[in-house]
Order: sequence, then C-alpha cells, then structure tokens
Amino acid sequence: MRNFGLRDVLGPVMVGPSSSHTAGALRIAQMVRQLLDVEPAEVRFTLYGSFARTYRGHGTDRALVAGMLGLHTDDPRVRDSLDLARQRSLTFSIIPDQATKVPHPNTVDVWVRDADGGVLTARGESLGGGAARLTMIDGLSVQITGEYNALILYEQDVPGVLGHIASTLGESGVNIGSVWMYRSRRGGEAFNVLEVDGPVPEDVRRQILASPDISRMRFVPARDESGVPGVEKLGVPALGPDEAERLLPAVDFEDGAALLSYAESNNMGLGQAFMRREEVCEAMHGRPRAAVEKYLDRVLDVMRASAYGPMEKGATTMGGLIGGESRALSRLAERGGAYAGGLDARAATLAMAVIETNASMGRIVAAPTAGSAGVVPGVMLALDEACGFRQVELRDALACAAAVGFVVSRNATVAGAEGGCQAEVGTASGMAAAAATRLLGGGARECLDAAALAIGNLLGLVCDPVGGLVEDPCQKRNATAAENALACTRMALAGVRPSAPFDEVVEAMRRVGAALPVELRETALGGLAACPSCRGCGRA
Repeated sequence: MRNFGLRDVLGPVMVGPSSSHTAGALRIAQMVRQLLDVEPAEVRFTLYGSFARTYRGHGTDRALVAGMLGLHTDDPRVRDSLDLARQRSLTFSIIPDQATKVPHPNTVDVWVRDADGGVLTARGESLGGGAARLTMIDGLSVQITGEYNALILYEQDVPGVLGHIASTLGESGVNIGSVWMYRSRRGGEAFNVLEVDGPVPEDVRRQILASPDISRMRFVPARDESGVPGVEKLGVPALGPDEAERLLPAVDFEDGAALLSYAESNNMGLGQAFMRREEVCEAMHGRPRAAVEKYLDRVLDVMRASAYGPMEKGATTMGGLIGGESRALSRLAERGGAYAGGLDARAATLAMAVIETNASMGRIVAAPTAGSAGVVPGVMLALDEACGFRQVELRDALACAAAVGFVVSRNATVAGAEGGCQAEVGTASGMAAAAATRLLGGGARECLDAAALAIGNLLGLVCDPVGGLVEDPCQKRNATAAENALACTRMALAGVRPSAPFDEVVEAMRRVGAALPVELRETALGGLAACPSCRGCGRA
C-alpha cells in the first residue's frame, strides 16, 4: 500500500462525472494505448457490470475513447472525445454486456487494431478514486497499475533469457521491483512482466531486444503521480531513498489508532502526521515535500473554480437532471430569513455547485471520489469565506481530510459500486468534518471524533443514481453531507464523543457496504433510481 496516499483521496484532478467510471476508465484505455507501437486505428470496448449499466451517464464511453486518444484525466476535451476520435479517423464501438458475470463490477475488455494491422487484447478494472489496473493482456493474466514502469516481454522459454534481461537492466542501473513469468508450455512461448523503479532508456530496450529469443517488447510508463507541472524544479528531497525506506513503516499508518498515536506522541495534528508520511513517500520517488504542498495548492485552486463557476456562469449537465440549484440557494440567502443563510447553508450551496461542475464534465477534485467531490470544498470554502484562513492553514486542513480518507480507503472502500453512497459521501463528510475541526482549532483526537460522528450519521446510505447519472440524488446528498460535517464538527469541539472509536466506525461501514444488495450499489437498479417517476430520467 506504500504508493497509495494523499493524491488518491484528494484526487485525481479530473473532469467529471465519476472517478471510477470516468477517470478510472480513461486510465485503463490510456495504459492499453501505451502498449501499442503505433497509433490505434480501430478499438472495441466491451463493458461489464456497473460499467455496462451506467456508462452513458458516467461518461465512460467518452473517457475510454479519450484514453485511447492519449488524453489525460483533467483534459477538458474528454467531453468531446467521440467527435475528436472521428476527426482523427479512429473507429470505435462500445458494447455493453450486462449478462456476463465478472469478478469486479467496473470491468472492460479492450480489442484494438493498430495502424500497422497488429491486434492487442486487454482487460482492465477500475478500482475507485481514479485508480485502475490491467488484469489481462493477450489472454495472459497480469497485474499492472501504472504505479511503476512496466516491461512486458514475449520470448521463448529457453535458459538464459531472463538472465539476459536482468543483467541488461542491472548494468544500466535499472532496479527490478517485481517479476511475473508465464509460459504456454515448457520450451514454448513465454511472457514476462517486470516492474522497475526508474525509466528504461530506449537504448536499453534495444539491448534487451537484441536477444534472438525475445520476439517483442511492450512498455507501460508509470503515470506521473506528482500532480505538479515542473516538479523537477522544486529541488531535491531532504531524505535520501534509503532513509525514506527505513522510516516508512513508522508512518505507513494501518488505521486511525496508529495515525492518532503518532500525531499525539509527536505533538502534531493529523494533517501534520500524514504530511510526514507523504514526505517519506515523496522522497522514495525522488521528490521533495514541496511537491505535496504545490499539489495541495493546485487542489485548492481547482476546488474554488469548481465551486464558484456554476454560480457565475451556470452549467449544462450530461443528463439534464440538475443545474442551477446553487444559484437558487444563493438567491435565497440574499433574500435573508431564518432558514436562508448562515455557514451551513453556504457550505451546502457550494457543495451543490461543485456537483453541477462535475455533472457537466468540468474539472473537479475527486474527494475522495467525483460523486462526493462537493463536500470537502463546500465546507472548507464556506469556512474560509467566514474566517479568512492562511494558505498554510488550508493546506493543513486538506492534509487532515486526506488522512481520514486514507484510513477509510485502506480498511474499507470509498467506491459506491462496492460500499454504497455511505462509502463515497459518508467518507467525504468524515473528511470534511476533520478538516473543519482542524481549521477551528481542534486537536488530532477531536478531528478523528468528528470524522467518526460524520461517517456514523450516514451509515447505510445507498448508491442509487437516477438514470445512472452522477446528478440526482448525488447533488442533494453532497449538500446534506456538508451540513452533517459541520454539525459533527460542533459536537466534537464541544466534547461530544462518537458511539464507537473511528476505526470501529470504519469497520462497521465496511460490513454494511458488503451487506448491501447489488441493486443499491451504483447500478441504478434500486432506491430512488427505481421509483416510477425516476425511471427513464435524464438525457443519457
């Protein structure tokens, strides 16, 4: 789990509407494209599970095509990728298969023919929060996530081939992290997947291919996890890679108790403790702590734009189920009255605005997912409007929120397809409550208490997107979760304790999510999505 961290729970920065169905789908297609030697000419995507049921409303089709075109998750052109593909003469087809059972609910098979006539097949799974993996290439099982550079080699199963590969890499200073080897039969065709720590120069690849027993090589470069343009200009890390490796076990927090213990024993807040972990992980990648701070600044900028944009310019959403709600609430607040304004109302308004941006395939920050992207910015921006915090304080609060999301992700899930809306909006509410508690002067224990209260209040919340869209009831639940976060912040600061400690609440959420029937986990088959008035809703 060492490569999972802050950017996975406060990110990716992406165009909406779904971190798993849009950003994760794009990442799968992007990895497949990187396996090709030349441009793709024709591609078929066969969708299974939740992908097959909700792909239009989630922009999964556009995301897959965008990834095959080489676009990134935050590129505004993702929304127009189908037209862009036609302009570039890329033939594509989307085939939903709701009958075939697959192990993971967000699965896609990719068949692609390149411009030279070569054919590649692959299977990918979207894991939630924008993460993805390839599980099959050309019929052979693999596990490729893009966290490391990956070499895929096709060869004859004869003695000395693996030694040639390893020695060539070693002599060039490339360290091998892991190796998987597959073969059709003894002495027949073999297939190797090597994950390596650094880049593999072109001349090194040519040396490997010089062996007559190696017929082909594919290369999947690691995704840029820094999230900061020009990160190489930020300087060198204070910790060397060996020292960082040694320090990691002490800060690779397995649960909330470990996080709290480290924070209290070092007289730190939760965010400061989690930033220590991120500093260690950055050093292992050769990046300084400043890379995390710059990333948090970017997160704040994108959050602001996604919250204030719809109230200034409006938004046209994918399915047409929402749009204009944040403006309506703002006008209500301007009129005044006992129920119209105040901090909680402002947080709800801003949260709803972010979901309008998300549903229009605008740029947002998944926090921890795209469907729950409004809660953290809604709460933090409302507090910032009221109190005027310094940038360093806002960064610390974001890190505190990330710490909570990290622990939940590690011990339960933040994906609606696995744990229902409680996993997405519930976790986001816990993250926002912790951030708000920190901004208002709470200590580490109070931040975790606020998070536990917030998650516990939303326990059992189902994921039932009307029309398969990340619009309704998602937007209204983001608003409710923002107000819930502030209520729990008040309780924690007043000394009100949760019924159970944070880790037990997270475990309860995991058990409840596992017990939810499939109809209530992002399939649009139950809950409000199944109401007669909601069937057939949306333009999707």
